[in-house]
Formats: sequence, structure tokens, C-alpha cells
Amino acid sequence: MAGNSQRPNRRTSNKKGAQVGSGGKRRRGLEGKGPTPPAEMRKGHAKQRAAQAKARRAQGRPQRKGGGRSAAELVVGRNSVVEALRAHVPASTLYVQQFVDNDERVREAVRLASEGGEVNLMEAPKPELDRMTKGLHHQGLVLQVPEYEYAHPDDLTAAAYDEGEVPLIVALDGITDPRNLGAVVRSVSAFGGHGVVVPERRAAGMTAGAWKTSAGTAARTPVARAANLTRALESYQTDGLMVVGLAADGDVELTELDVLDGPVAVVVGSEGKGLSRLVGETCDVRVRIPMPGGAESLNAGVAAGVVLYEAARRRS
Repeated sequence: MAGNSQRPNRRTSNKKGAQVGSGGKRRRGLEGKGPTPPAEMRKGHAKQRAAQAKARRAQGRPQRKGGGRSAAELVVGRNSVVEALRAHVPASTLYVQQFVDNDERVREAVRLASEGGEVNLMEAPKPELDRMTKGLHHQGLVLQVPEYEYAHPDDLTAAAYDEGEVPLIVALDGITDPRNLGAVVRSVSAFGGHGVVVPERRAAGMTAGAWKTSAGTAARTPVARAANLTRALESYQTDGLMVVGLAADGDVELTELDVLDGPVAVVVGSEGKGLSRLVGETCDVRVRIPMPGGAESLNAGVAAGVVLYEAARRRS
């Protein structure tokens, strides 16, 4: 009709929507990004790493090698047996020779073995003890130490992440003295570390001597055994750990190292030879401990203790 002017159509609905000319930007600008994802889904978060570690364990990891058990061990001789029992070395049976001279050490050994109720007392004739010890001078006392059950290297990081903690691990390369291993276990326990890794071959294991030197801390600090130490360290790197090797000719001084408050695996070599070539090449950084006194090197137990103290200080 000629008298009617055309008017633009207007929206009569009360439903909210994009306004003309805005392209919907105003409304989208007010929209949030959705709920914060749980910690298990955040990249790099400790809980995500723990979840991944749990998933790997649930899958059974058929390619996983390492861990396992050591051989059973016999501690022979009156002084050695008494010292092992005093140090609470885990033992299964104390063999006492029939008609043995009942001196103070024999009485103490029997008393210590009886107190906990976990050590069996067995009386055996001398020829039987001679056969068991292959002719060693046992003095009428033989203590049987059961097999040690090693952890797997991955178990150490998984346990740390499960507790919401930052992994701190010590790996030993070429350490053959069980007393050094025991000393490192003691330091790891004292400074809040999560375990020790040793190679499967040509390395000290958790013998009665290592247990004694650890002063009982081996009962709560796991020792893992790796079929191949280099591959174990590479696996740690994949899990986000920095691998720090101790070397007299290291590129960085310990006081200048800035990674100790994060996930770290500290590698300690033997006092004489240091780190092996492959292990040294695998390390992310080689660090030296400043020694103003002029000593050329420290033994494994002392070196590990120095680094672990510095790590604990920075994490506190």
C-alpha cells in the first residue's frame, strides 16, 4: 500500500543472542574457557607423571628388566654375627653349634636373635656348619641373611610422584664396596632422597656389610637394580629428571648448579676411575665439588652426602 512505509523486521524474542554488527564477539568474549582440567591432565604436573607411572605399572611393562633378588648370604664368626644382629640386619636363622663354648658373644647372639621373634634358632653339629660355610672358621655361629628384593628404577620415581614429591635419586656407577653402598643409602635416607640405583653387574649389592653401614636406614630406603645403568638414566630423562654426574673435571661447580630443587638423578662414580664413558656421556651436566683443601677426590659415600645436603638445603 502506498501509505505504508516499510520498517525493518525486529527481533521480538527475548532469547539472548548476537547483536547486529557484533558478529557475536561480545558474547564469546564473556565466555570462559571451561573448567580447569584436573592435575592428572595438566602437562608436566607431578600428578600427571604419577598417573603415567601408575599406568605403566598397570600395563605390566613386559619390556622391563632389572629388580629381582640377590642371593642368600651367610654371616660367619662370633664378632661378625653379633655386629650384624646389633645393626638389625634382616636375618632368617641363627645356627648355633652343638656343645659350643658358651661365651659372652654366643649368649649375646642368642639373646639378640630371640628378642625380635623373627629369627629362628637352630642347633647344628659342627660338621653341618662346616659344610654350610664351606670350611670357613665360623666359631660355632652362622647367621643366614635372606635374599634382598631389589626395586626397579622406575619404582623410585613413581613412589616420589605418588607422594607428590620431587624425585631425588642417587645412581652408583662402578661402586664395588658394599660399605660405600650402605653409606650412600644412609645419606639418601637422611636428606629425603627416594632411593639408590645400582647396576646388575660388577657392582656392590645389598649384602650384610651394606646393611650394617646403612645403620638400619636400608629398611626404609629402597635400592633398585638396573640391567643397564645407561638405559635407566635415559628413562629418567624421559620422565623429566636431570641427570647430574659427579666428576673432578666437571664443567659446573656444585654451588653454581641450579637444578637441584627439581627432579634429579645424581650419578656417583668410583673413587679411582670416576664415571664410565657411556654413563658420563649420558649425563645432562657434569658437576664438580669444590675442595679448597686440595684433596683429589672423595669416596662415594662422602660425595653423595655433600650433594644430597645441598639438594635438601635448596628444597627446604
